[in-house]
Amino acid sequence: MSNRNTPSKTVYVGMSADLIHPGHLNVISKAAELGEVVLGLLTDEAIASYKRLPYMSYDQRRIVMENIVGVSQVIPQETLDYRPNLRKVKPDYVVHGDDWKEGVQKRTREDVVNTLAEWGGELVEVPYTEGISSTQLNGALKAVGTTPEIRLKRLRRLIEAKPITRFMEVHNGLTGLIVENIGIDVDGRRREFDGMWGSSLTDSVSRGKPDIEAVDISTRIQTMTEITEVTTKPIIFDGDTGGKNEHFAFTVRSLERIGVSMVIIEDKVGLKRNSLFGTGANQMQAPISEFANKIELGRAARVTDDFMVVARIESLILKAGMDDAIERAKAYVAAGVDGIMIHSSEKDPAEILEFCDRFRDFEDTIPLITVPTTYNSVTESGLAAAGVNVVIHANHLVRGAYPGMINAAETILKHGRSLEADDQLLTIKDILELIPGT
Repeated sequence: MSNRNTPSKTVYVGMSADLIHPGHLNVISKAAELGEVVLGLLTDEAIASYKRLPYMSYDQRRIVMENIVGVSQVIPQETLDYRPNLRKVKPDYVVHGDDWKEGVQKRTREDVVNTLAEWGGELVEVPYTEGISSTQLNGALKAVGTTPEIRLKRLRRLIEAKPITRFMEVHNGLTGLIVENIGIDVDGRRREFDGMWGSSLTDSVSRGKPDIEAVDISTRIQTMTEITEVTTKPIIFDGDTGGKNEHFAFTVRSLERIGVSMVIIEDKVGLKRNSLFGTGANQMQAPISEFANKIELGRAARVTDDFMVVARIESLILKAGMDDAIERAKAYVAAGVDGIMIHSSEKDPAEILEFCDRFRDFEDTIPLITVPTTYNSVTESGLAAAGVNVVIHANHLVRGAYPGMINAAETILKHGRSLEADDQLLTIKDILELIPGT
């Protein structure tokens, strides 16, 4: 160990390096004492595989790390697993903080030790820097909030970084906070919702109105504004039919201005009826050329290329057939659409999976979006394997809330007091702590 300062020694350090703090600099400083530091910078894909997408893009983080004193070279680390890069670099040392002996990275650490043993390398662990952590910084950053521009750009990055992204419906600030903050650990990895679906159905239902575009677009955009005030995650807006072409152009500009990332419009005409009515309601599809023109006008109205205009195909809902759905998909792709949502009211996911297979035969870059409300036996991983990029859980928070409210109300009526309802409810203290600043 006496020759640790020999310049020929190679030291590998793997980092996310999203929010740089003294702990990171301490690790790099210790590594630089051992030799030339090769920093393996985790890609967005690698980071998103086990926790949230980083705030800065890979290229932004790379520029920062290339200018940190002590770093000789920055290379991409494309997985949480260090082994591919270690076998390329064959470093004399790997330097890491000592906070990975437990938790999600415990197995990664074991793999590093075993791989280094193949050529006699050594793991050097730096004591954890007390009083600061990325988790704390992330919490503080979330409390500060975000900007419309940052939120707007985030959806495209998520789609590029993850096998599939999951969105949950929201219809007010409270549901936005739920989607923003809820998460669970599954097999040692954090699982949470990637963003929010601004549902027309649940926005209407929460106001006691039918889902027939009875809530005007200005009111719905105000709801989205209220949600953006208390959240940071990307939002996909349910644009129904988009309305008149001229009106749709204004809708696009309004949504983009407040930081919404995507609008999805359905290729139907006439009085809007919820798609899950299927052929049980009088619903008609727009002529292909007419709807393609609406897509083109919506995209032309954008200020930036980050905002996405997506076509929702209703052919399977209205029993127009798979060939019609594929014909429309090809036409909408030719019109420049930024994504395709395919919809179905069947309980069996077979027709959705068939569409995905046929769509990916001719188009492998445009995002594919599904809403497995009825065919909910299929898993997110199953949809990802079929080429789906975004899954939307479109109405589940309002459906979950209603039974709880009914139970509480009936219990109070039954007993003539609220005592018996207490075990069904949040405590007053929990309510007060639920909203920051209360």
